[in-house]
Amino acid sequence: MNIVLLAYLEPDAAEPDIVVKQVEAALRQRGHETSILAIHDDVTKLVGELRQRKPDAVFNLLESFGADILGGLIGVAGVLDLLEIPYTGGGPGELYLQEDKALSKKLLAYEKVLYPHFASFSPDADFETGGKLRLPLFVKPARMDASLGIDEKSLVRTTQQLLERVANIHERFGDAALAEEYIEGREMYVGVLGNQDPLIFPPVEMDFSGLPEGAVQIVDNKAKFDTSSPQYKGTKSVMAKLEPELQARVQKVALDACRALRVRDYGRIDLRVAESGDIYVIEVNANCYLEKKGEFAMAAQAAGLDYDSLISRILELALERWQRRSSNKEKRQAEQEAVAMAETTA
Repeated sequence: MNIVLLAYLEPDAAEPDIVVKQVEAALRQRGHETSILAIHDDVTKLVGELRQRKPDAVFNLLESFGADILGGLIGVAGVLDLLEIPYTGGGPGELYLQEDKALSKKLLAYEKVLYPHFASFSPDADFETGGKLRLPLFVKPARMDASLGIDEKSLVRTTQQLLERVANIHERFGDAALAEEYIEGREMYVGVLGNQDPLIFPPVEMDFSGLPEGAVQIVDNKAKFDTSSPQYKGTKSVMAKLEPELQARVQKVALDACRALRVRDYGRIDLRVAESGDIYVIEVNANCYLEKKGEFAMAAQAAGLDYDSLISRILELALERWQRRSSNKEKRQAEQEAVAMAETTA
């Protein structure tokens, strides 16, 4: 098949993220013809290139679009829908649910999935709360991903620290600040692959044992990207060692969260397992990061899927969805034509 890999290109970057080449190699290994379409914020280029290349499907690896970190992703998915090109991962609706974390928590509450109590502080003074907040709180930008805006000061223990952190997020990102009850416990990541009959990967756990004594046990921006930092050197992802009963509960919570937020094709659920045994959903990541050494690929390997098979399966899932959509569309058109014909005859 002719597959276009859609990727984000930073304004000053020569190439997109390393994961794009990795996914391309996996698709070529399976015999597909591939090309990379790296864009920053040019919608005209996006539409023109797709019409020229005429792909059978788009492997959507877009992490951002222009200055709008997540809102732009929603728009691009809408463009792909309007162009009627099959593509991997979430559509506009699913990505919107991921973007609005307060709404996400309401949906989780409706499905009786446990999450930390929270409050949302928007720059225009709107205030929204879900549950009774107790210090300490973990404060982060409501819409950012990749741990942007998260550091050692994200954990606040006083009201004054809370107000300062909220103001900092408003100033730096122009984003609402999300304050969540901080959950002490083990941090888990659970990958889910599939739609109608999903495969739930074994949990991956974040090992914080290498952090300096007294350090906050979180994965902040430095832990992800600053290779010289104590946070990066002191944290690592490992396959979780859990009792069968706990592993089954962790996986069930992850699946419930995926279904509540309508994750399509693949996603990763970030959880905290408290000392009480309660399991809290922290984040639901649609279109999660697919880098070979990342937690999702690592868990897939533990489930018996090598990287090439994982990438191929994601593409297959997208095409299966599109075939069902096309079939339903043809069925509706046939029904409408039959009704119109009957009315004309009458």
